[in-house]
Amino acid sequence: MKNEFVQQLLAAADQFIVARNDQKTVIAGYPWFADWGRDTLIALPGLTLATKRPEIAKSILLEFNRHIDMGMIPNRFPDGGEEPEYNTVDATLWFFETIRALLHATGDIDFIKQNFYDSLVDILNWHERGTRYQIKIDQDGLLHSGENGVQLTWMDAKVGENVITPRTGKPVEIQALWYNALKISESLASEFKDQSTLTKVRDLAALASESFNFKFWNSEAECLFDVIDDAYKDASIRPNQIFAISLPHSMIDAEKAKKIINTVEHHLLTPVGLRTLSPFDPRYKGLYQGDQASRDSAYHQGTVWPWLLGPFITARFKIHGLSQENRIRAREIIGAFRDHLKTAGLGQISEVFDGEPPHSAGGCIAQAWSVAELLRVITQYNLE
Repeated sequence: MKNEFVQQLLAAADQFIVARNDQKTVIAGYPWFADWGRDTLIALPGLTLATKRPEIAKSILLEFNRHIDMGMIPNRFPDGGEEPEYNTVDATLWFFETIRALLHATGDIDFIKQNFYDSLVDILNWHERGTRYQIKIDQDGLLHSGENGVQLTWMDAKVGENVITPRTGKPVEIQALWYNALKISESLASEFKDQSTLTKVRDLAALASESFNFKFWNSEAECLFDVIDDAYKDASIRPNQIFAISLPHSMIDAEKAKKIINTVEHHLLTPVGLRTLSPFDPRYKGLYQGDQASRDSAYHQGTVWPWLLGPFITARFKIHGLSQENRIRAREIIGAFRDHLKTAGLGQISEVFDGEPPHSAGGCIAQAWSVAELLRVITQYNLE
């Protein structure tokens, strides 16, 4: 029997799964978001696999697979029959991880081969030769992306034409996702005896790992740079680096991973999620309030996002182990949400919170990946 908290999260999860055409998709948040590629793929394991509904996961992935174009997954499906928008670099890389999670949950390798393997190889080829928004593998094996005025990562807030967190170049979580995608492709290519793809992705993964470890380690702050681009290195302490540990395939050794987790915990951890910027940074905005321009200016400059607790808890377990002590600590980290279910959108988890106590809720009153990532880690690590 699931405890009351988990039962409430399961009920919350159902409210995000809707129909698109003859397949399923995920509403990113209520009351104003539609279905977004990035949000859907991040939320899918928690909403469907953790809830033992792989058929819904298959339906969602098949629908997105239909809309791959120039090696990219759509960022958004506009309503009214317009063409999908492809302004994202990370949604496509999350597609690889979600397919891996589906395979891990079901073991249905034939379904993966029949429906997705050719798409994944095509995506890799497009990223090798270059696709929209200057998304292309660089000579160092890392993935470059971005154009002025366009934000392709999840830190995508703009005020007018001003991008609040410009991340053109090589963002840290994109490299983590890219390496993870390469290693997933390596495993599938080996399984399907696709020797040419196997050789290519194995070599690319090795090159990416070597370059990443040489270029991204910030020894002064004992963490990873957030973005690098040629000679520029952004030393902002942000949560994006946690994905370099939490994803199944990591380029980081255990010693550095422990330091990264300590830095993230010291600067970013709150009772309701991770801050998007260290409070010691002069650009930090601890309150998500005011008009839309004010809120957007704070959206990724200190505002707390609860969905980030999923990868943070995963990273802690990977590095510190699955001891009872660490399980107790994980339960403490997510404990505040038991009360939150009664305070904003009833029975739901909000999109964001203030960076400063008392961490008031803001944004959508119900956000898919907020619910999904809590469900995923609770289920995966038996935290009921």
